[in-house]
Order: sequence, then structure tokens, then C-alpha cells
Amino acid sequence: MEGSRSDPAYARRNRTDAPAEKLQRDYEALRATDFFPSESSLEAEFAWTDFTQRVDRVLSPDEPQETDAQIPRLNAADYQGRLWATRRRLWVDRVASAWLIRRFIDPAARFQWLAKPADCPRKALGFDFDGAAFTHVAERVTFETLMASFGLEEDAALTRMGAMVRSLDIGAGQVAEGAGFEAMLAGARERLPDDDALLAEIGGVLDSLYAHFERERSRTKA
Repeated sequence: MEGSRSDPAYARRNRTDAPAEKLQRDYEALRATDFFPSESSLEAEFAWTDFTQRVDRVLSPDEPQETDAQIPRLNAADYQGRLWATRRRLWVDRVASAWLIRRFIDPAARFQWLAKPADCPRKALGFDFDGAAFTHVAERVTFETLMASFGLEEDAALTRMGAMVRSLDIGAGQVAEGAGFEAMLAGARERLPDDDALLAEIGGVLDSLYAHFERERSRTKA
């Protein structure tokens, strides 16, 4: 989700963060006292999840909603030198997906940053918005959908990066490196004038994270 103070969506969310966080704390405190989970506690959990999803849809209307579509296996050779498009003012899933595309799928990829999803050209491959060629599918964020689409799920380092993106994008689990990456991305968005410059800078950070996860994998196997 968006995270820069220059974004209207961020400003709207910032005004509701405190009460939302208080509700979250109150809800978790109530759950902690429920020693005997019952049908009522399950209903409360479903209601809370539905509430938070509705809030997110109101505050970030362009954020993609998960779909139940099947993910076909694609041949990267058929996707070379293409125009790819996503919403401008890149944040976690979009910048990571753009990096993944250029690094592992289409090295000659060109990108168009959209003011709104409806601006996506017909010839472009859209990603990370509703109706895009590549977006959220079930529990997968767009980064993970791209991995599955192009047969990259066997790469353990990319899988760890996907978990980090999912954690930051939809709040699923915690990844140790996530907070540091989010802080660097937020700072870069404040400094850099456009999304091309942002992708260039954060692409280097993602290269380093990938090398770090690769090294950890090698150490584990040794």
C-alpha cells in the first residue's frame, strides 16, 4: 500500500491510523482473554478482517483486490522488449515487481507509470491493479504472481523477497528485513523526482537484498 506523506491516500490513512491502531489493540486484548475459542470468536475474527479490508478499500481505492484466477505458466521468451505499466508513485509491490520484471523476466522491459489504471495502453502489460495482466491472486501479491507465472518459485532467494513484499503490502506475517526496506523506500520517494529514478535506486537495494538471501541460502546448504 502507499506510504509517502506526499500521497493523498497516505494523508487520509494518517488521520485514521491512531483510532484504527487503538481498535486493533482493543481487539487483540479481547482475543487474549478468550481462553476457550468458540463460534463467536471465529465470527468476531471474520468481522474484524472484513472491517479492515473495507477500510483499506476506501482509503486506497486503486489497490488491487485478490482474485481467484488460475495462474498460467508463461514462457519469458514471449515477453521480451515489452511495455509494462503500473500505477505511478511506486510503492512496495509495484517497485519490487518492476525490478523482478527487468531482472528476471524481460531485461529490455520499458515501463509506463499510470496516473490511474484506466490510462493503461492496450499494448501494455499491466501489473498490480485490478484487471491487470498480473495482479494479486488468492494469497499471492503481484510480485509472487509474476514469480509463479514465469516459473521462478524454485528460487529460494526470490521466495524470501516475495514473503517480504507480501508482509509489507498486505500485512501477512513479519520479515526481519521488511522494516529496513520500507524505510529506505519511503526515504527514496521523498528525495527522488520520478518513478524512473526511484526504480533505479531501489533496484540496487533489491539487488543487494537478493545477494544477501542467496548468500544465506548457500550458508544453510553448506
